[in-house]
Amino acid sequence: MNKKENSKTAKSTKSKKVKAAKATPVKESSSDSALVVPAKDSSVLAVESNGSGNVASGVDTSAIENVNGIDADSTADDDNVTAPPLPTPEQLGISISAGNPGGTLTATVGDTLVFPVTVSWSINGSAILVVPMSTANAKGILQVGMSQESSRSVKNGKEMAQITFNYKLVVQDTGNLNIPAMRFEIPTPTGQSLDLRSDSVPLRAEAPVSMLPIVVGVVVALCLLAAGVWRVRRRAAAQATAAKRSAAENALREKMMVLKQRVMVADSREWLLELEGVCKEYAVHKFPELAEGTTAESAGASGMSSAKKSAASAVNLDALVADGKLDGWKPLLEEFAHARYGGGKRDSFENKETWKLAMTLMGVKEED
Repeated sequence: MNKKENSKTAKSTKSKKVKAAKATPVKESSSDSALVVPAKDSSVLAVESNGSGNVASGVDTSAIENVNGIDADSTADDDNVTAPPLPTPEQLGISISAGNPGGTLTATVGDTLVFPVTVSWSINGSAILVVPMSTANAKGILQVGMSQESSRSVKNGKEMAQITFNYKLVVQDTGNLNIPAMRFEIPTPTGQSLDLRSDSVPLRAEAPVSMLPIVVGVVVALCLLAAGVWRVRRRAAAQATAAKRSAAENALREKMMVLKQRVMVADSREWLLELEGVCKEYAVHKFPELAEGTTAESAGASGMSSAKKSAASAVNLDALVADGKLDGWKPLLEEFAHARYGGGKRDSFENKETWKLAMTLMGVKEED
């Protein structure tokens, strides 16, 4: 019984080995070649052949695990390899500047200004491509256009190239604004890009100045100036007239005082005719239009004083009284007519009364 059971066990074990051999694909290249067996973790293991096409028995499983582990680690190292870091723009001699140097940037609301951003580099046989990646739009600032221009120069014996991006901006609000930092990229052959950023630039925006208040102020100032000049001239003219009138009154006063002193000794007829002449001079001063024609004709030949005397001699006091320009003068004119046509002597007290009447009618007062 034991022999039968052992034979059955040996047969079942042999059949299992045959099935396992059929299930595993084996590639035979030659009697001395190696068989390639794929493992569960996709690693490859080389195993020695026995020349009959079957896999050699007695393979150490710990060696498979070790080989598989080595292969996995090497694969992971290959996947984790990274590209070397790109140099910085400063290391390559690339610089960027924003705005015009010197002074604070100021503008007025509604103004359109050009904001330049310049990228410079040293020429080493080839040009570079600079790609703008941002706009200048910000609070109170609107970008309405952008242009660019390139140039070359020599600085410290080195040839430099530069490209300037001119951003056209419109200021929309007042206060302390900021033109944002501008971003640019420089593509490289490795597929990576260098990143450039400019500095943010402050901008002071003022409210627009209205010209209407200025114009109104100028007009008002001119009107006030004209009114002041007119007032000064009018005052000067009034002062000149007052001075002239005062001079005329003083002259009349002096003549009347002379007549008063002579009233007692002078011939009454001559004295009255002299008084009539003083009254005519008063009429010329009071009514300047009476002397316009006569004064203009006589002033060039004999001077102003002679012209006034000529104008006074031509004055018709009777006509002025008839026109109502000399109110209350009729009694005085009767005295003059009596002296001119009647003749005869008169008492000195009568001439003195006539003198007082003339002083009252002409408004001349004796000095205190």
